[in-house]
Amino acid sequence: QVQLVESGGGLVQAGGSLILSCAASGITFSYNAMAWFRQAPGKEREWVASISSGGGTYYADSVQGRFTISRDDAEKTVYLRMNGLKPEDTAVYYCASRRGGSALSLAFRYEYWGQGTQVTVSS
Repeated sequence: QVQLVESGGGLVQAGGSLILSCAASGITFSYNAMAWFRQAPGKEREWVASISSGGGTYYADSVQGRFTISRDDAEKTVYLRMNGLKPEDTAVYYCASRRGGSALSLAFRYEYWGQGTQVTVSS
């Protein structure tokens, strides 16, 4: 059935870069909007970035100019390139997908979720 599998998390130094990947199966990938969320300990889940089925991209103010979301429909994969990482970026990052192509920022509008991948940024 539907699976979203994140990879690419790890430990990096402040100012470094990392690329997260999310491989999807069981969905018609090209019809769905995709998004990345993150959650730090003791905090609520936070929207990071999303991409519509048509390729439009949207970012939270906290990551604008540093992160880039992209999708490869042939590979059914969404990516998050993170540059200029800061300690406050430390969190578990989750990939999400929704039926419909609009790149919404509300977590409850996404039906499918991965298990998350840990990103830790040291200073």
